[in-house]
Amino acid sequence: MMGAPILVTGAAGFIGMHVAERLLDRGEQVIGVDVFNDYYDPRLKAARAARLEGRDGFRMVRADIADHEQMRALVADAGVKRIVHLAAQAGVRYSLENPFAYERSNLAGHLSMLEAARHNGVTHLVYASSSSVYGDRPLEGSGFREDDPTVQPVSLYAATKRSCELMSQSYAKLYGFPQSGLRFFTVYGPWGRPDMAYFSFTQKIVRGDAIEVYGEGRMARDFTYIDDIVDGVVAVLDHPPAQGVHEVYNIGDSQPVGLMDMISTLETALGVEAKKVMRPMQPGDVTATYADISKLNALTGYQPKVPLKAGLETFVAWWRQYENG
Repeated sequence: MMGAPILVTGAAGFIGMHVAERLLDRGEQVIGVDVFNDYYDPRLKAARAARLEGRDGFRMVRADIADHEQMRALVADAGVKRIVHLAAQAGVRYSLENPFAYERSNLAGHLSMLEAARHNGVTHLVYASSSSVYGDRPLEGSGFREDDPTVQPVSLYAATKRSCELMSQSYAKLYGFPQSGLRFFTVYGPWGRPDMAYFSFTQKIVRGDAIEVYGEGRMARDFTYIDDIVDGVVAVLDHPPAQGVHEVYNIGDSQPVGLMDMISTLETALGVEAKKVMRPMQPGDVTATYADISKLNALTGYQPKVPLKAGLETFVAWWRQYENG
């Protein structure tokens, strides 16, 4: 085993499980933290956790990251020096119905991890941000850049993620520990979140139910396969900024795909044509996302490898096995 354990928050989540697996694969010790809430089917979270809990070098702690005293004690007692903070309340539409879930998980939770890092000599805090911080922008040029304006969030979720970035900026300056924020662009793949369009569409298409296509299908997303995301997360973890520096990086595929093209690719993977109901844009949604990944590429050599067709085929194969398991 290599050195001090790495703390991964949201370890029973989609990205968290995959990051923890990759770290374990290379011989790291990992402490996972998750609250196992019921935002979506807890059985999926339990199944993800079960994949990790049988592995050497892994320990899962069931806890709320917003409990700052527990988090501070956990980091201190375990001698954690690196944190990958992925736990958060996700979802744009859910933030319209349950705003205080975002206050606790995203704002109080992030502050809790900052305090735990500050008081325990953490050498690098890597945390999840989101492409949603860019607001609703036209799809043009070479993608969204990290130095583009991020002052017009169109959802509470986006506002909390931008707030986390600002908190991290202040803590890096005040207390000197390096931090890296990761602006994820539409992550998909096996063990994914059932509230994401590709996942819920799969369930409905196979059942023969109609899918609701928002924005009349004119939206586009920078769909990024989970293995490519994990490549970026681990590479950033291995490349901390200088003392007192906070950096943000886009992690995306950098090849935006129209929603109707994604649906067509999914239909091919499933071998079933979807019944479609066209709907207007939903409050909080953005028209397009498009990552400029040149900053991350310059730091780590990051380059996505998995095209949407191959990624959705792998997801569908996993989904069939999971559903029938």
